[in-house]
Amino acid sequence: MDKLSIAGLVLAVLAIYIGFSLDGGSFSALFELPAFIIVFGGTLGAVMLQSSMVQFTHAISLLRWVFYPPVYNIEQGIADIVHWAELSRSEGYLALEDIALDIDDQYTQKGLNSLVDGVEVDTLRLSLELDLDIYREHNLRSANVFEAMGGYSPTIGILGAVLGLIHAMNNLTDPALLGTGIATAFIATIYGVGFANLIYLPVANKLRAIIHQQTMYREMISEGLIALANGDNPHAIEDKLSAFRLDR
Repeated sequence: MDKLSIAGLVLAVLAIYIGFSLDGGSFSALFELPAFIIVFGGTLGAVMLQSSMVQFTHAISLLRWVFYPPVYNIEQGIADIVHWAELSRSEGYLALEDIALDIDDQYTQKGLNSLVDGVEVDTLRLSLELDLDIYREHNLRSANVFEAMGGYSPTIGILGAVLGLIHAMNNLTDPALLGTGIATAFIATIYGVGFANLIYLPVANKLRAIIHQQTMYREMISEGLIALANGDNPHAIEDKLSAFRLDR
């Protein structure tokens, strides 16, 4: 669990609550169902209109990464690659076949199986680079869904504000309905700006950071497997991969 993400979200909500309360406001006054429906529903509909089904559903599935990000252990990864290098030197690439079966990461598994199958070094490099580029682009497009929501939300909040004011102007003679329309107008603006800057944009940036970590880890795996294919010394491989420790 990513405690920093949870702490950040709690801190943001608490800051708004405390600041609003110190000014004499009631936090319950910020809950307005019509405004929520306009802003959240409008934003969701707009981003669904611009996205493909695959891209949108994948973006929703990536939400869990914000609080439960995948963990990539650089030190363990380097140690594994060095072990594979030592094993392949002493027993040959076929010794990596059983190791590949026990690995959950499909990218690493495919690379090891390519070594076992005797794929040429250049072919292996191109295959690993292509897989990595496609994987990164697929995930980045899904992260961009939340960035788009962060762009649409404030504008739709303004739309909600205008609708609320129209409702208020149509009920100038009824104070109760007039107050409801004005409340919807102001709160819709708060929802639009708040959702964008407290949820959508932070989520998009968090996912990009996680995707960057994944990419760097897989680039390390790729460089290690290519070094294995070239028959490099295990110690030389470890020295080469030690540069990736700087990106943790």
